[in-house]
Amino acid sequence: MSEKVEPLTRTYTVPLRSAFEAPPYRRAKVAVRIMKEFAERHMKAKEVKIDESLNETIWKRGIKNPPRRIKLEMERDEDGIVSIRLPPET
Repeated sequence: MSEKVEPLTRTYTVPLRSAFEAPPYRRAKVAVRIMKEFAERHMKAKEVKIDESLNETIWKRGIKNPPRRIKLEMERDEDGIVSIRLPPET
């Protein structure tokens, strides 16, 4: 039986600089992994889902040159699943 947790929404700036320690042909993949690990650690989640527009933003400049940092909005639902997306532009 799974534990129910209260819904939570937060905005974070995630540093992706450690992705540049990886070989150039793996950097975007590593950046996605870093974002998922960041969400698991800060939102206390077991499962993380990445929005399609966020994935396209990471891969927009190719596998070799992901962004150095990215601002994200993370939302946890009652089941403990965290969804990551880009924050709405203000």
